Amino acid sequence: MNIRRQLEALEEKILSPYATLSARSRGRQRPEPECELRTAFQRDRDRIIHSKAFRRLKHKTQVFLSPGGDHYRTRLTHTLEVAQIARSMARALRLNEDLTEAIALGHDLGHTPFGHAGEAVLNELHPGGFRHYEQSLRVVDFLEKDGQGLNLTWEVRDGILKHSKGKGPILPQNTEKLAATLEGQLVRVADIIAYLNHDLDDALRGEVIKEKDIPPDCVKILGTRHSERINTMVTSLVRQTLKADDGKLHLDEDVAYAMDLLRDFLFKRVYEAPVVYQEFVKAKKLLRELYFYFLENGLPWAKEIYPPGTPLHQKVCDFIAGMTDRYALALFEKIFIPHPWPINPF
Repeated sequence: MNIRRQLEALEEKILSPYATLSARSRGRQRPEPECELRTAFQRDRDRIIHSKAFRRLKHKTQVFLSPGGDHYRTRLTHTLEVAQIARSMARALRLNEDLTEAIALGHDLGHTPFGHAGEAVLNELHPGGFRHYEQSLRVVDFLEKDGQGLNLTWEVRDGILKHSKGKGPILPQNTEKLAATLEGQLVRVADIIAYLNHDLDDALRGEVIKEKDIPPDCVKILGTRHSERINTMVTSLVRQTLKADDGKLHLDEDVAYAMDLLRDFLFKRVYEAPVVYQEFVKAKKLLRELYFYFLENGLPWAKEIYPPGTPLHQKVCDFIAGMTDRYALALFEKIFIPHPWPINPF
């Protein structure tokens, strides 16, 4: 029996009218036969998990560069926390969990080494700028599988491209730049919920801030513990979205206010704190040196996957963006740090 069709029929029966159904996907860039066991979005999730870019996330910075402690978040653990939060909310709202998870797992595949420091320096140097969400789409469309890409569905690609929010509103009134699916919009909020809480947790662990520094309104509204804060945010979104029942995401006003307040606090006291920022300055200098070195000396091993005429600066940008922190550090040392000449005892 065709299990995929059974799963698609089950989606039709149990999912919300606002959910995206696997059987109604807009399809892939290149048509291919359907799987007998998995829906289109399940296949996308699996392809992302098995990709090289996904594996590299374990050695990419979230906030603290190459942290010595084992419990600090990396880009991979961030991604997993986003996926867990997003999937929990999707289940409560009866949205498509597989689509939600696929977008969440793929949303940061294009992130640079050294977190936003890497993104900032490539944005300065690369013609046309650099945005990690656009690079994430480039990874799944082209860079993976030696230039073939993962050939994901339109819905997953759209969610990956439109997950970023910067310092903008958590739930903007203008939805034109949001993902076309409610699942994609949900991942965007899950990303915010995840980093607000785990970056606060890591900052406390690293003694960049203390519990007493957290704004009183955040503690009063969101709670005093990590799990309590996440639960408050998630419950608020689910409750208010179900109450509105209008195909849009909603939050309690006080919870949205507290989340904005907490985000402003993290930017001022953590992301821009001297102890964190000083390391970002070093990371930017390191990547800048590598960028110009490869522009001058080329990337001969990158010729195979690129079509003729691809500018060298694009190849260099892709190469650096794909690096892990430790690979960038090792490469910098190999290229720029003098090594003693070995002594021949004979």
